[in-house]
Formats: sequence, C-alpha cells, structure tokens
Amino acid sequence: MKVIICGAGQVGWQIARHLSGEKNDVTVVDVNADLVRRATETLDVQGVVGFASHPDVLAKAGARDADMIIAATHSDEVNMVCCQIAAAAFNVTRRIARIRAQEYLDTAYSDVYNLDRLAIDVVISPEREVAEAALQRLAAPATFDTEIFMGGRAQLLGIQLSEDCPVLNTPLRQLNELFPTLRAIVTGVRREDRLFAPDPGDQLLPDDQIYVFTHSEDVGRCLEIFGKKTRKQERVVIIGGGNVGLGVARALETRTDRTRAKIIEKNRQIAERAADALERTIVLYGDGMDMDLLLEASVDRADAVLAVTDDDKTNLLVAVRAKQAGCRLSIALVNDPTLAPLMAPLDIDAYINPRATTVSSILRHIRHGRVRNVYSIGDAEAELIEAQVMSTSPLSGRLVRDIDFPEGVLVGAVMKGERVLKPTGDLRIEAGDVVALFAMAKDVPEVERLLQVSIDFF
Repeated sequence: MKVIICGAGQVGWQIARHLSGEKNDVTVVDVNADLVRRATETLDVQGVVGFASHPDVLAKAGARDADMIIAATHSDEVNMVCCQIAAAAFNVTRRIARIRAQEYLDTAYSDVYNLDRLAIDVVISPEREVAEAALQRLAAPATFDTEIFMGGRAQLLGIQLSEDCPVLNTPLRQLNELFPTLRAIVTGVRREDRLFAPDPGDQLLPDDQIYVFTHSEDVGRCLEIFGKKTRKQERVVIIGGGNVGLGVARALETRTDRTRAKIIEKNRQIAERAADALERTIVLYGDGMDMDLLLEASVDRADAVLAVTDDDKTNLLVAVRAKQAGCRLSIALVNDPTLAPLMAPLDIDAYINPRATTVSSILRHIRHGRVRNVYSIGDAEAELIEAQVMSTSPLSGRLVRDIDFPEGVLVGAVMKGERVLKPTGDLRIEAGDVVALFAMAKDVPEVERLLQVSIDFF
C-alpha cells in the first residue's frame, strides 16, 4: 500500500514508523527539512520537503498512485486542503485529517466533511480522544493505562505491581488454576524498561508494569487480585481549562453519579469560556502551580487531580504537588514519552500520552478491513488489535493451542456473539468471532497475515 503522510512531527513520525515497519510504501511530506531528514534517516521512508497542501508537492510525493493520504500537520486548514487536493486532483481513495479546533467539529457542521464538499473520510480530533482517555483513567483509578474493547465488554488495564501484590512470584499458568473463573489474561509485562509478551512460566515481580486484558465485569476483581483497591471518584480537580479539560468537565456534568469538578485555568479568556460553557463546574482563574489556589480548590480532599495543560513540566509538578497536599490520585498529560519513567519516582499514578492516543485512533482507521480497534502501547512498542475473524483467515476453525502465533503475540479474549470468553487452549476460533491480540511491534505484520486484513483493506 502506498501512503503519503503530511506532517513529520511526532504523530506523523510514529504513523510512518508503524506503516514502514509493515513494508508499506511511505512518503513523508513536511515544510521543515530537518523533520523530513530525521524521518528518512531513521525510517524506511521517502521524504519530500515542501508545503503539503500544494498540488506540485503532493505530485512529487507520488499522489497520482497513492492509496491513502494522512494529513497530520500542525494546521487544521492545511490538513483539510491536503485531503481536498488529494481527492480532486489525484483521486486518492482514502483521506484522513487531524483537526484540532473544536469549532470545526460542531455536529451542526458535520455534513461539511463529505465527497461533495471537503473530501475527508475520517476526522481525527486529538483533544476529544485525549478527553476520552482521561475519563477512562478516572473510571479505573488504580491503573496507569486503560482502553475499552469489544463494544465496552472488555478492557485493557495497565497495572503497576507493588511489594504487597498478593500474586508476586507466582507463575502465570498458576493464576489460571488459582482463579479459574477470572476472565483475564496478562498479555504484556514491562520490566526494567523492556516490554515483552510473557510465557506461562513467567513470574510477576515487584515494580513490574503489566497489561491485563479482562472482561469488563471482572475489572474490580482483577484489580483486587493484583493488589489494587477500587474507589469511586466523587471530587475531581482539573488543571487546565482548554479543550481537553473542558471536554472532561462536560462529560462529568452529564453523569448521573454527580461527580463534583473544579477547573483551574491561568488564561483569563480560556477560564471565562469554560465558565460560560459549564453549568455545575466551578472555574477558578489562576496558576495551577500556586499551592494556595490548589488548597482553595480543595485539592487536599479531592479524589483525583487531572493536570491537562499544554506544558508537560507544569502537569508533572502540579500532579506532584497535589499528591503532597493529600490528593488520592494524580493523572498528568505528558506529550514527551521519554518522561514516562519519571512517573513512579514522582508518585504520579497515571499519565496520558496524547500522541499515542492520536496514533491509536489513526491506526484504527488504517487497519480497515475487519480490524475494529487498535491501541498503541508504550512508545509504539506493541499494539492491542481487535478484529473479526474472516472465513479465509488461518485462525478460522482452529483451536487456540494449534495456532502457531509468533512469540510476541498473545490472545487476550475471544468474543462469540455477545459473550466474551477467556482464551483457553481448547477454545475453537470460528469465522465471525472477534479476537483481541496483544502483539509486539515486530509481529504486527504476521498478525495481519493471520487475520487476512490486508486483502480486505478496501
């Protein structure tokens, strides 16, 4: 497949990394020559320097025979024009645009994005994706990462193991014997900064970060088994009243459990906009780094603080201060993935990486065919792929134990109709079933071959 990626920033680079690693023909376009050089020197991609919205630049990038264009520059307007030019001048059949300004995303104007007007097949909104990720973190406060699968019937949980975890030093195969009715599988383990798919004989150690795929009904029990307590979030303090913070507050206001939220925003115009848009949420104007203001917002009695400003360092420091003041849970928005190792030493409970969230959203649409959901884990180190099994797939009609999965691939669950089942060796996978597969990045191409999604792409 030939793909043009407009924008060589972090999101564009990560998408190029995924697609080029799967032997696709990828060309990266950016006006910044240094970013293009970085992409071509570190990845198996071609590069073109120039304005991505200019027809001659797209032609130079190979738009005449491209299958897909992904517009992920920093400008919404450039992304829109890229898709329009790609459709009108080059007949590119698949067009994805990243659009950040919420004014463009108002439902009243949703019909603007169609073939007769702006020729965009898929609109990706990073702020909305990140706000949803923040809400998921709040819903599972004992986890550092979480994502919903199988129509809400299953969930991926990222859990940091502590010294008091009751199942430390227990081989994973024994967990199945100890908890036979628990519909959960440990699909990934990060130990000493290395992520891997564990074997049945592997044991869990203190400070391990594990990824558990579980039935949604078993989330509470699963957390208890791994030494975590669940707690309802009734009071939330949000630092940053921009699109992400505003989106979270709006969602909290619609809940029936009446979660009480307060927002701290240091930009007066943004604070006033948030106050006008919200009904029950208290908006405080000031710097979230100010401890007096944090105490005025009752952060010491809050169940959670959510730091979602546009500055990583501010988010980290606010999260630390909130925990020191007595807040039970701290969640920070962190754009730089290299800062992730600091979370544990700083006693920050969870973080949200907007780039990884956006990449996951784009991958969900790239892996079209029968793939229903994709979640990028860590620094694009692995993926959790949810897909429907086709009759032509090598998985169809075979027992789980008879399938020759790569070493870095584990089955998280199998859904038959409305039932989510734990993947045992004698479970037979049939055409029409939905499977959730944890796959290390190097094994994703083999997973796609097993799922036979490539031939069903369009």
